[in-house]
Amino acid sequence: MNQDQKEKRICQHCGRPFSWRKKWEKVWDEIKYCSQKCRSESKRSVHRRYEEGIIELLRQRNPHQSICPSEVARAIHTDESEWRLAMEPVRQAARRLAHRGEVRILQKGNEVSPSCFKGPIRLQKR
Repeated sequence: MNQDQKEKRICQHCGRPFSWRKKWEKVWDEIKYCSQKCRSESKRSVHRRYEEGIIELLRQRNPHQSICPSEVARAIHTDESEWRLAMEPVRQAARRLAHRGEVRILQKGNEVSPSCFKGPIRLQKR
């Protein structure tokens, strides 16, 4: 396999980039997830609820306003410990939506790459 065929892909669950691996050589066209964990987690309906929650909260705001991922987690989970545990799945949902072009991920008012942001973020309609 040449260098051009060893492209990066975006995991359909977590939204992070992953690269070609030798063990995937024969099935690279079928690979959608970066790991077995992401493959199994993607089948859970709660992850679709996070995407729907982001879209719904953004729909309620002005087009130029943004939301914090914690607002989505708190809207779905009322218990303090539950919404805190939901923060990473909400950020993963934001990555997926950003890769599809539905939302923008902002840090300090500037759009950042959905693949490599770290730290606090805000979400805005595209």
